Amino acid sequence: MSETRKNRYWSKDNKYRIIKQLLYEEVGVRELCRQEKISAAQLYKWKTAYLEHGIEGLENSRKPRNPLVKYQNKKQLTELEKLEYENMKLRIENARLKKGYTKEEVIAIRLKKSSEKSMK
Repeated sequence: MSETRKNRYWSKDNKYRIIKQLLYEEVGVRELCRQEKISAAQLYKWKTAYLEHGIEGLENSRKPRNPLVKYQNKKQLTELEKLEYENMKLRIENARLKKGYTKEEVIAIRLKKSSEKSMK
């Protein structure tokens, strides 16, 4: 029986690495799917996208979701969840500071994006 897995996020580079193995290293589909723990259907979709559009065809159409949402929607957080939530917030703030964003700039960017969406 196969185990159920949550949706995983595959980067363009990971997809390309797997497709290279399939196309150039003559690894069998079944063996490659077993190694990477993906379905054959998924592998063929990536292969088709790569052959039609090149490496840009492997780009994800959706970006990973905001990891804070699962904590923001809960009413009661355990102590561990509170610490994980705080840790994520600090990591995001650290990444923004490294990029040179201030809170005001982030708010301005969000307002601009939301106004663009509402105009469509």
